Amino acid sequence: MNLLRIRMHHLIEQLADEDLQSVWGVVQGLYFDVYMLKAIEQVRRSQQPWDILTHEEALRLLMFL
Repeated sequence: MNLLRIRMHHLIEQLADEDLQSVWGVVQGLYFDVYMLKAIEQVRRSQQPWDILTHEEALRLLMFL
């Protein structure tokens, strides 16, 4: 892991400021995507079949609220 970190720092030092800004935008977008995918996977693992209502069941439930 340290070798990878050293290589990343070396790569960042070689980039121009404009390139660094555009790369950061891409990396940030990817980070957010991965964060959301992990959250979705966690919900799918914890979700039970009875946690989801059909459209008709949801409408009937809303009528009684």
